[in-house]
Order: sequence, then C-alpha cells, then structure tokens
Amino acid sequence: MRTSIQIITVLAVFMGLACRSNDSNIKTTDKMGSVHDFILPSLDGKEVKLSSFKGKKMLVVNTASACGYTPQYAELEQVHDTYGDKIAVLGFPANNFGGQEPGSNADIKTFCQLNYGVSFQMFGKIDVVGDKCHPLYQFLAEKSGNKPNWNFCKYVIDENGNVLKFYPSSSKPMDIAKDIIGG
Repeated sequence: MRTSIQIITVLAVFMGLACRSNDSNIKTTDKMGSVHDFILPSLDGKEVKLSSFKGKKMLVVNTASACGYTPQYAELEQVHDTYGDKIAVLGFPANNFGGQEPGSNADIKTFCQLNYGVSFQMFGKIDVVGDKCHPLYQFLAEKSGNKPNWNFCKYVIDENGNVLKFYPSSSKPMDIAKDIIGG
C-alpha cells in the first residue's frame, strides 16, 4: 500500500512539472499573481521580464507566419506605432494550429521584419495549448476562461498585469486598441 502511494505521489509531482518551461525563472501558474511575474526569452534569446511593461496595457497575441490572419502583423504594428505609449503589443509565435509556424526564431524574426516591419516585442516560439503549453498561456487561459483556438487570438492585460479580456482571431487589433483606450 505504501509503495502505491509513493508511486502516485511521484506521478503527481511529475505531472505537475510537465508543463513547466526549461527556464528556471518561470514559476508555475498557481504561484503567479499577475502577468508581470513571467520572464520569457525574446526571439533573440534575451530575457524579457513582463514586469517591464507595468503601467501600460498589454495586447498579447499568439502569432504564426503562414496563417490567413498573418496580415494582422501590419495592424499590430500600427497599434504599436499609434498607441505604444499606452499599449504594449507582445507577440508569441506558436506552431499549435495547422503547423503554420514551423520556422526557427531566426526565421520568424526575419519574416516579421521583412514582410511587416515588426518592431513590437516578439518572443521565442512557445506552445499556447496542449501538453507542452507554456505557463504564461496556462495562466492567461485560467484567468480569462478562454484558451486560443487558432492563431492570432488576443488577450488584453491591464497596467497591473491582470487579465481583462480575450478576443478571438478575427478581432481586428486596431478595434481592440480603440476599445482599450476608450477611443
């Protein structure tokens, strides 16, 4: 009986760690108070603390380079250019839907800059759903009650790192930005 309990305990611990990132700076979602508690690598591999966006609203988007919604990169860049003092646009490439982001971080960076002039903050490729779902997206899904069901789903985060709202892929970034700032 004791051996069975030990095995179950070991399995529970292992399963609880299964979705953790290899980055030791990332905590599990149950210990997170806000989005500001997360630290993730950029496309260049540099560490980015989401706390560096305190005081601004955030528009968090799971992106893909070969999707019907990929042209939204242009509008996301427009949001960044127009409202960058109030809204931080954060892009998270993911290959979870239709295999539409198969490239490396370097490929994604080149694609975004050459085709859309992206200058807003882009992060390294992660999983936004499934068994390897990144803790940030676990947190976003838990707090909003919605997980991405396709590329270019969007979350709005307030100045204090609280998840405010989820928008589906078809939502236009400029409409969301106007809604966020009340214009």
